Amino acid sequence: MENAECVAFLRWSLPRLQLRWEGFRKVRRQVCRRIQRRLHELGLPDAEGYRAYLATHPEEWLWLDTACRIPISRFYRNRGAFESLAENVLPLLARRVEEAGEGELRCWSAGCASGEEPYSLALIWALRLQSQFPGLSLRILATDVDAHLLARARNAAYGASSLKDLPDDWVERAFERSNSLFCLRSEFRRDVEFRLEDIRKEAPGERFHLILCRNMAFTYFAEAPQERVAALLRESLEPGGILMLGSHEELPVAVRGLSALDGHAGIYQKL
Repeated sequence: MENAECVAFLRWSLPRLQLRWEGFRKVRRQVCRRIQRRLHELGLPDAEGYRAYLATHPEEWLWLDTACRIPISRFYRNRGAFESLAENVLPLLARRVEEAGEGELRCWSAGCASGEEPYSLALIWALRLQSQFPGLSLRILATDVDAHLLARARNAAYGASSLKDLPDDWVERAFERSNSLFCLRSEFRRDVEFRLEDIRKEAPGERFHLILCRNMAFTYFAEAPQERVAALLRESLEPGGILMLGSHEELPVAVRGLSALDGHAGIYQKL
């Protein structure tokens, strides 16, 4: 499939999946390669043939929806965001939880892919903050719509490229080498729970002090599902809780009840 042909197909199909073309511009080749392989599997000649196939096989839209997921993930991805969590956000929330007489800081990583994001939170807590808050425990719920990625997350074995942004001493302390893979030690995994959920349709049903929803909903989703997800995230936050998006993402203008924190791109607090 030629690039122009694939772009035209994505511009036609993405709105029907409630996704936005603008979010896919830089990653379209990844999606186009998947679609090209699918055309070969189905014996279809081109994008027009695939459009006709979708018209007569509506269940194929489920495959296309899956093909449009972009699970780019690594430990400490966007280092500045995690430094902000370690230096500002998590200490602020931890002090607030302690002052309220609670013993647990609850976090939700929405769209966790293969687990690098929630495990990065666990490493920050264990290696930088736990000693400052000895009476406080951290619990992290990590959700994703992809069962295959969640299986990889639970296995917690990663290639060297996934760890390239971590400090060297953290890698040495937190991982065991197994051939070409780095396996996260059990003490850094025990506070993370993985759950299969589609954020477009459901939420965990509890409230959190911190929610991470980065480089997913507010990059790839269309406006209407963005607004639904934003409302769901707001309702899943404790009063005063923090929501972190990707550094280049913003909430829809129609969303109320969340205020951007000054000087912190993509970070909002529930009023």
